[in-house]
Amino acid sequence: MPNTQDIRWFKHTFGAEIAAALSGTAFDSNQIVAIACQETGYIWSTLRKAGLTAAQITALCVGDTIDFKPPDKGRSAFPRNKAALLAEPQGQQMFDIARAALVGMAQFIDDYRGAAANPVKFCHGFGIFQRDLQFFKDDPEYFLQRRYEVFADTLQHCLAELRRGVRKLDLEAEAHLGDADFCKVAIAYNTGRYKPSKGLRQGYFDGVKYYGEYIADYLALSRTVSTDLAGQLGQSGQYRVIARSGLKLRSGPGTDFDWDRILPLGTTLQVVHRAGADPAWALVDLQADGIVDGYVFASFLEPGATEAPPAPD
Repeated sequence: MPNTQDIRWFKHTFGAEIAAALSGTAFDSNQIVAIACQETGYIWSTLRKAGLTAAQITALCVGDTIDFKPPDKGRSAFPRNKAALLAEPQGQQMFDIARAALVGMAQFIDDYRGAAANPVKFCHGFGIFQRDLQFFKDDPEYFLQRRYEVFADTLQHCLAELRRGVRKLDLEAEAHLGDADFCKVAIAYNTGRYKPSKGLRQGYFDGVKYYGEYIADYLALSRTVSTDLAGQLGQSGQYRVIARSGLKLRSGPGTDFDWDRILPLGTTLQVVHRAGADPAWALVDLQADGIVDGYVFASFLEPGATEAPPAPD
């Protein structure tokens, strides 16, 4: 599940788009981050460590393979199973897309490999904020054109559903939603309704917590995560590479600069300082000898054990 490092990466990667989309709404960026954490955080927190680009990660954020299980369990909304999807116009094309999405994602997410091995299984949730395939009947082009792979598009549908929740709960007069009210809206986002008598114990239950409880937890965690890496990456300190496929060491602070090596997962290094106007990049010293070696993308670092200062002569 997403931790502070994952959330920091998410904010650095999508924060500008989120801020632009929230202009004039009653929501704030931490509330949107909480939804993303609960919906697909278990996916993008893994994918980001695999060395994929943000576009690749967004495209692979799919899920939900639950079909209808007679007599009254499992999925009740359209499409209950492969046969129900194939019965619709362009259903075969949609199945092929949903099936390929599952197979592609399952290459990285172990929990979905069993479903991917079953040829009738396919994904029902699409995009970082998980727009459900039940909307295929009303908006087929969104899915057929794979617009859920574009962050701005999936975010807009998320905001539309959240605004619908605001209207259902008669919160439209609020200029800004407090966290307690937002949790209510998020539960409506998940279930279509909110029952005051149940509080946060509503929505999908994974055997440990309810959807509403997770939203409250992620919201509280997100509010502790600063995107100002000046405080996170000080003038000195030991850090560890957490990118599964390794982290490129570049000659400058940006992807336009050349790289000459990949630092393997687990590599320890010293952060010298952040990269001027762009805090996403850190200048590092690999040997802790006072000589800098290059720049790395800071979201793929986590604090390591701080080395004790040498004893005085």
